Amino acid sequence: MSDPLDLVVVGAGPAGTATALFAARAGLSVALLEPRVGPVDKACGEGLMPGALAAVRELAGEVAGVDIAGIAYLDGAGRVARAPFRAGPGRGVRRTTLHAALLQAVQAAGIQMHAHRADGLTQDDEGVRVGGLRARYAVAADGLHSPVREELGLNRPVRGGGPARFGLRQHFQVAPWTDLVEVHWSSRAEAYVTPVGPAEVGIAVLTSHRLPYAEQLAWFPALRERLDGAEPITTVRGAGPLRQVASSPMAGRVLLVGDAAGYVDALTGEGIAVSFAAARAAVSCLVAGRPDDYARAWRAASRRYRWITGTLLAASRRPVLRSAIVPAARALPPVFRSAVNQLAR
Repeated sequence: MSDPLDLVVVGAGPAGTATALFAARAGLSVALLEPRVGPVDKACGEGLMPGALAAVRELAGEVAGVDIAGIAYLDGAGRVARAPFRAGPGRGVRRTTLHAALLQAVQAAGIQMHAHRADGLTQDDEGVRVGGLRARYAVAADGLHSPVREELGLNRPVRGGGPARFGLRQHFQVAPWTDLVEVHWSSRAEAYVTPVGPAEVGIAVLTSHRLPYAEQLAWFPALRERLDGAEPITTVRGAGPLRQVASSPMAGRVLLVGDAAGYVDALTGEGIAVSFAAARAAVSCLVAGRPDDYARAWRAASRRYRWITGTLLAASRRPVLRSAIVPAARALPPVFRSAVNQLAR
């Protein structure tokens, strides 16, 4: 029987591929388990903050897209608050483009990929067996509704916090009209506009209302005016419920990374950055021979995201506070810029 791997990673999305690449660069033997072959599309905002873009470049080099200079909040009354990035531009990148670049980096690194499901997870004092592979440790990076998290008994019900939220996204053939990610606020939802190509923008709507995408987009008259005559060039994709709670980011020799470790909301667009930071932390703990440190490291890596996103989400659920978000951001530009750049790091 061959020696066990150091690490098996379940899920080859951005969080899983980043974990495998960090592990390989640290000298660990690693394999990926992923039943889907090739880049996988997903409903997301597709904007990489400057910190996330730097991590992508570190792992996979340059990725095609459109530079983003900052974030703008807009409301139906014509008010706008802008926050430029201080650390250089971010980038709007199609999810499939990002995923393809990371998969190419995995292939170039010689990391094994096994195109089958992560069935039969068991662990003992010496290691983990999953999907027919044996390793000293495993990382579950299998997404928002992680089967591994459920199998380990780490799922926890979401208590309080209002109705569940969902995201829908579609792309339109139109030249970007700004170099910012625009967040349009209505009384019912937020719409994120991300330039992703010279003649293409992605628009993601986040809301607790279960209605067709076209009906949700109608809540943003100024945005609909911008899109007048623009053709949709992709189908609508959905994701949710967004809020997911794990009792712990690890169980024994299995560490959870990315959305599998728990998720607050897409409201602040920091998902990729937090996933990459957690991936790096997980590998660092394993290399140091201190896997039990990961829970604390994960909390540190995700603390800023959880606090800022949770606070903004709580405010957005109260109509009076929600209607004051854009005016407050406009009236207090230093506070708004500071918050955006905290997330952009």
